[in-house]
Order: sequence, then C-alpha cells, then structure tokens
Amino acid sequence: MRLRHISFPLSAAISVAVVVVFLMLGLNYGVDFKGGTLMEMQPKSEAQRLPVATVREKANSFGFGEVEVQEFGNDGAISIRFPIQPGGEAAQGVVVDKARAVFGDAYKFERTETVGPRVSGELVQSGTIGVILSVIAVLGYLWFRFERELAIAAIVGTLHDIVLTIGFFVITRHEFNMTSIAAILTIVGYSLNETVVVFDRTRELLRRYKTMPTVELLNLSINTTMSRTAITSMTTILSLVALVWFGGRAIEGFAQVMLAGVFICTYSAILISSPTLIYIGVRSSQRRSEARDGGQVAQATK
Repeated sequence: MRLRHISFPLSAAISVAVVVVFLMLGLNYGVDFKGGTLMEMQPKSEAQRLPVATVREKANSFGFGEVEVQEFGNDGAISIRFPIQPGGEAAQGVVVDKARAVFGDAYKFERTETVGPRVSGELVQSGTIGVILSVIAVLGYLWFRFERELAIAAIVGTLHDIVLTIGFFVITRHEFNMTSIAAILTIVGYSLNETVVVFDRTRELLRRYKTMPTVELLNLSINTTMSRTAITSMTTILSLVALVWFGGRAIEGFAQVMLAGVFICTYSAILISSPTLIYIGVRSSQRRSEARDGGQVAQATK
C-alpha cells in the first residue's frame, strides 16, 4: 500500500495525458469505422520492393483522394487505405482494379477490404452501443456484488483500465476496428476477474480481523492472492506472446492490445483498486455497519 503514493499520481498523469492526446489525435480508425478500401501488399522479392514514398506517390496519382500508405513488419509489407469513392461498390471496385494493375507486378495482395459509408456508420453505432451497454452491465454487477465502498473502488479500477487501454490505441496508432472492440470488452472482463478475486479476500479479512489496521489488512489480502494473480497473468501472457509472434497479421493487433491489457489490469488490481479503499474509508464503513447491526440485535433482545 505504500506504493500508492507513486501509483496514484502516475496513473492520474497518464490518464490526463491520454485524454489530451486523444482529443488532439483521436483514434486511428480502420476501414470498419471510416469506410473505404484497405489493401495490404507483400513484395514478391527484395529486388522488387519499392520505397514507401514511391508507393504513396503512385497511389496519390490515381486521383481517388488522399491516400494513407504505411509500411509494417520487417519484410517491406505495405498497407494502402483509399477513402470512400462516390458511386457505390462499383466505384470501390475501380480502386482495387487500378491498384492491382499498378502494383501487381511487384507485389502480391495479401488482404483487400472494402466497406461502404452506410455499413461503416452502422458498425460505429453498433460498436459504441455494445461497449457502453457492456461497461454499464459490468459496473452494475460490481455495485451489487460488493458493499458500496468495495464497489466504488472496483469501478474506479475498471474505468482506469479502459482509459489506459484506449491510451494504448492512441499512442501506438494501432488500427481501431471491430476487433479492437472485442479486445476492449475482453480486457474489461479480465479486469473484473482480477478485482473480484482480490476484493473477495479483502471482504473475508474485514470480517475476520476486526482490529487490524486497514493498510495492513489490504496488504494481507493482496499477498494471499498474489500467487493466483501471478499464475493467471503469466499463463495469459505466454499465450498472448505466442499469438503475437505466430498468429499472423490478422490477429497480431488484437494480441498486442490484449498483452498490454493484462499488464494494465494486473497493475490496476494491486496498485489502484485496493489503495482506493484507504481513501474512501472501507474500515470505518465496516465498523458503522457492524454498530448498526449490533444496535438492531440489542433492540430486538429488549
């Protein structure tokens, strides 16, 4: 608990920085949300590999609007994102045909996705509603699962994890798409699991050791669940590292976000959620509850 004097200011500073950077840069929305055409190309050989600037110049010369060109990986793979073209699916098909005609000799096309404006708008709406409802459901569960003070601390920790996960997207510029929504919801579930385990032990110790100082009791609750936390986190991390290295481009971004999320949730459960109980006075609340229950018993006896 003594580390709360470091963890609280650090998390507060990071959270404020995330909000500022988010307002300045926003998320790197993928084709799912922005609409348009995304193409990922792999050079057929090292000799045919083109500089990113050359690919960008050729793509912009098509006349389809401002094109985003990025290089990823170590083997010269390139992603090209074209904006939505007026004219429906036929117009998007023209973009794909033009790109294949120009780059087809030097590159092989690993992935091609086209999303229209109507579909992207529906995905934005559905994804936003899904995240909001899921978070509300989780917060409601925490409120009814624990006493008021424990619930407030658990909610603070969960919101902290969501903010830092969004910050990971903002800082790394990972593409934010429907897979990212799944990653956020999975991290929320993992955060809930970590918090519930620690707080179940905290509640048990509050009833068992009625005179133990709050700081000492919280340290005890964390230490008695530390082995479980370490085993769960390490097995999850090993699985995610394998997905990052061998899972391929399709799930690499999801695995990286989840890997960061595991570190965030573990840190939060130990150094954010539990220390919050000190500031909101969980021990004094417990004593008030016991005094009220004792008074009711004495009144009934009379």
